[in-house]
Amino acid sequence: MSYPVPDLRAYLLGVWAVERELLDRASGARGSFSGTVAFEAADDRGLRQCERGTVRWGSHEGPAGREYLWCPGPGPGAMEVFFPDGRPFHAVDLTGAAGDGAHWCSPDDYRVRYEAVGPEELRYTWDVRGPAKDLLLTSVLRRLPTPD
Repeated sequence: MSYPVPDLRAYLLGVWAVERELLDRASGARGSFSGTVAFEAADDRGLRQCERGTVRWGSHEGPAGREYLWCPGPGPGAMEVFFPDGRPFHAVDLTGAAGDGAHWCSPDDYRVRYEAVGPEELRYTWDVRGPAKDLLLTSVLRRLPTPD
């Protein structure tokens, strides 16, 4: 099932549970990440993304997190994603329920596929290929209820 998103900022705003499967295709190693991702309003009509949780990779288990800035894109269903220092990362457009993005991080190529499954579920998969990495990272976000 797909869910077209006419307003990406409104769709993402809030707190989501995140489950991520990690696969290193070169070695066959598998791992996981579980936690939460919060999309909070930013002053520029954008969003601040803050992800926190636990990563399990081989014998390692510990806290992990990351942050991104989402800024308005060319239309309400699209946004531009930036690293915290302002460097561009990739674009997301879910007007048609699914969309692709890309990021070159020398020497590897990062490709992402987003799919809005419904109003409460977003999936995305990063396919990372190159001489340094050969990874498949599959994430499922499910909206958490807002506290009363």
